[in-house]
Amino acid sequence: MSSSLSGRTVLVTGATAGIGYETARQLALRGAVVLLHGRTAEDAQAAADRLVATDGIGSALVRPLAADFVRLEEVENLAHAVVRDHPRLDVLVNNAAIAAPERHTLTADGNEIAFQVNFLAHYLLTHLLESALTSDPGGRVVNVSSSLHRSGAIQWNDPQRVRRYSRLAAYAQSQLALTVFASDPRVTAVSVNPGVCDTGLLPLYGHEGAPAAEGAEHVVRLCDPAIEIVNGAYYDRSERAAPAAAATEDRTIKRLNKLAALLVGHTA
Repeated sequence: MSSSLSGRTVLVTGATAGIGYETARQLALRGAVVLLHGRTAEDAQAAADRLVATDGIGSALVRPLAADFVRLEEVENLAHAVVRDHPRLDVLVNNAAIAAPERHTLTADGNEIAFQVNFLAHYLLTHLLESALTSDPGGRVVNVSSSLHRSGAIQWNDPQRVRRYSRLAAYAQSQLALTVFASDPRVTAVSVNPGVCDTGLLPLYGHEGAPAAEGAEHVVRLCDPAIEIVNGAYYDRSERAAPAAAATEDRTIKRLNKLAALLVGHTA
């Protein structure tokens, strides 16, 4: 899997560690210009410097960008900066994710923190980048999901989980929403479960995981324009699989769009 991606521009969210960092590394090694997103400018710059120093990647290929997804205003600023400097974006990898905390936590925007960081921020970012995302063949959005999306349920009457909170249920809800979002007909998108990897999210799954680089390979494969994708499809590592039933229901997709648009303050 070493076909060249030169001339392509890819934005990877949450690219300072784990699968996101490995995805950025593999894309840049294949010649793509990687917009490397981190929570802070320092984090993003440090990750970019590390790629240049340890992998000999040309500094022109990694461009650090910062936004804390806990603040939707920073997501908007990130999107505007990308559209301004990179009017043509080939791929958006929605990878940034946090494990939901032990205690119920709301962001300043009023959303349950995992729901906002893992899903709402990506929903907002994707829509704000619509003008830059190329409609040429190969242009696409890759949502990095999780097998745990299957155990998730979207609490329509309490998406912020104010009444009943469990960190696993909150995390699963955020991953289910991200998977459903890939079926939105307005964007060419897929979701992928990269497998259980040895990253900061491992404690949610168990004690052993594959190296992050292995999980990243499944993400990078879907970024390659030579790989034809089925819009809205879900991939379990490298194989197409059936996602949770909710992810393919028109009614659920429409409902989620309405809810997300409301929560991010943008009309759908």
